[in-house]
Amino acid sequence: MKAVLLNHHGGPDVLQYSDYPTPIPEKGHALVKLHAAALNHMDLFVRTGWPGLKLDYPHILGADGAGEIYALANDVTGWKVGERVVLNANLGCGECEYCLNQQDNMCRNWHLLGETIRGTNAEYISLPTRQLYKLPDDISFQTAAAAGLVFQTAWHSLVTRGHLKLEETVLIIGASGGVCTASIQISKYIGSKVIVVGSSLEKLALATSLGANEVILRKPGEDWSKLVFNYTNKRGVDVVVDNVGTTFPLSFRSLRKGGRLLTVGNTDGAKFEIDNRFIFGKHLTIIGSTMGTLADFSQVMNLISSHELKPAISKVYPLADASNAHIHLESGQNLGKVILSIGE
Repeated sequence: MKAVLLNHHGGPDVLQYSDYPTPIPEKGHALVKLHAAALNHMDLFVRTGWPGLKLDYPHILGADGAGEIYALANDVTGWKVGERVVLNANLGCGECEYCLNQQDNMCRNWHLLGETIRGTNAEYISLPTRQLYKLPDDISFQTAAAAGLVFQTAWHSLVTRGHLKLEETVLIIGASGGVCTASIQISKYIGSKVIVVGSSLEKLALATSLGANEVILRKPGEDWSKLVFNYTNKRGVDVVVDNVGTTFPLSFRSLRKGGRLLTVGNTDGAKFEIDNRFIFGKHLTIIGSTMGTLADFSQVMNLISSHELKPAISKVYPLADASNAHIHLESGQNLGKVILSIGE
C-alpha cells in the first residue's frame, strides 16, 4: 500500500510518500480501506517530536480516518465487507478496570492512532471492530474523517466532563481549529450562548456562520477579558474552552465566580504561569480531559449522521501531498479541518 512515512523528526519535508506493507487483520480486527484522513495538531507535535516520545519507525501519522471495510478476521461477526465506516482513534485495551467501567479514554494501556501507534495516513489500516462506526450513505468520507477526533473530544469535554447546561454562556478561545469549531456547534446544540475570541476577521466570520452569538477580534497586547465582561454585564461566563494554554490568565478573568475552565490541549505551549488567586478566590474549577469514550463517540457520530452537527473543512490535499497539508495547518490560516484524500 501507499503511505506517508516518518523516519525521523523534523519539518514537513521529512514526510515521505512511499510503499509500506498492507496490514493483515488480526483477531477481532477489520482491515479498512481508507478514503479520507484528517490532520490534527497532534500530527505536527509528533512530527517535530518531544522528549520521551518513542516511535516504531517508520511511523505513520494520522488519527482521523474514514473508508470501507476491505477484509475481516475470521472471528469477526456483525460486520460486512464493503460497509462504510469512520474510525475512533481513541484506543483502549478493552480489559483494564477503566475500559470495563466504560472509561476507555483513561485506559491503563491507552493509545492514540498516529501518536503512539501507526495511523491513518495510508491506504489501509487494521483496527478492532469496536473502533468502527457505521456511516449512512449520505455522509461523505471527508465529513466523517473531519468529525471523528475533534467532535468526540469536544463532546467529552463540554458535555460528559463539563456538564454544559441550557442557557449557560460559553467562551471559546479560538475560532477556526477543529476542536473549537466543534465546540461552537455542540454548545449551540445544547442551547448555550457562545462567545468566540479569534485572531482574524475571516476566522470570526466562520465562527459566526457556525452559530457564535458574539465574536471578539484578538489584538496583540489587548485584554479581551474586559470585553467578555462587558458582553456578560460584568458577570463573567459560565464556561471557558481554552486549549491554547498561555491564555489561561485571561480565561480566569473571564469566568464568573464558580465557573469552569475546560481544556483538552495546549497549542501554544505546555508551560506557562498562572495566578492561583483567581482559582481559589473565584472558586474556579479546571477540568481536563483527553479524547472521549466509545459511548461519547457513538453519541456524537449519531448527531453527525443525522446532520445536526457538521465539521468545518478548510482544504483537501491528496495523500501524496501531506507535507503541504502540514504546512497549511502550521500556518494557522486554516478555516476548519485539513483533509487528506486517499485513493480517489
